[in-house]
Amino acid sequence: MKTLQAGDNAPQFTLQDQHDNAVSLSDFAGKKVLVYFYPKAMTPGCTVQAQGLRDVKAELDKANVVVLGISPDPVKRLPKFVEKEDLNFTLLSDEDHAVADAFGVWGPKKFMGKEYDGIHRLSFLINEDGNIEHVFNKFKTKEHHQVVLNYLNK
Repeated sequence: MKTLQAGDNAPQFTLQDQHDNAVSLSDFAGKKVLVYFYPKAMTPGCTVQAQGLRDVKAELDKANVVVLGISPDPVKRLPKFVEKEDLNFTLLSDEDHAVADAFGVWGPKKFMGKEYDGIHRLSFLINEDGNIEHVFNKFKTKEHHQVVLNYLNK
């Protein structure tokens, strides 16, 4: 697993959103995009992380930042998560984890003594030119939104 770093070009991608519409990174040219990878919709950590981003959307909008949440969940699972948590940003389905692979966030994990491949919870701030400006890799799920805002406000 080779994770992309600040300064790298962000991989271009197109994935299906919660409405089963194709969404491409290139759709957001001229804006900053926070691409955040999360393991599974409607699980405790992923829910807290999504709620935090939902609650600071106005501040992210002021900073010209669009949020895209990416998980290996199937498209049909995403609308339930959006509706249940009243999410106000786009979720994308990466079932074959091709985009997660391209960003270097798919790889070996351990949980309760078991090893398996899955998403590593990382976020990438992509600048207006399509380059990775910052990688958020050290945060607690409940503080993720604040870590992002702190970076944007520095």
